[in-house]
Amino acid sequence: MAVLSYLKAIKGSCHNLCTISKDVTYKELKNLLSSKNIVLIDVREKWEILEYGKIPGSINIPLHEVSEALQMDSRDFKEKYHEVKPSKSDSLVFSCLAGVRSKEALDTARSLGFNSAKHYAGGWKEWVTYEFLEKKQGN
Repeated sequence: MAVLSYLKAIKGSCHNLCTISKDVTYKELKNLLSSKNIVLIDVREKWEILEYGKIPGSINIPLHEVSEALQMDSRDFKEKYHEVKPSKSDSLVFSCLAGVRSKEALDTARSLGFNSAKHYAGGWKEWVTYEFLEKKQGN
């Protein structure tokens, strides 16, 4: 319990210097997407997106391209990914199938100075499950 209190205390005081990773939940991701206050990057391979689909509004940058993409010139990024390159101050969230690759992408982004980056640990698997349940319940 003392550790939890300590983490809560330092979380607000160290801003960009902290490396405490925060996972984004399904509900948080839905809210961020609806507020348009997020850059969601899906790090699965292109074939996975084509075969299974993607979270609406996400940009597909396969994991092996993340480091290079985040260091690209803005014009080159726009040409390759058809989106505006995120800045280091943008709210970035990484997703994948089940949270493994997105955590790796998060670590890469943080090492490049994207200190507010997070990841959606539930990934596509969780997203599809919740979306199906919401539609089934008529929400």
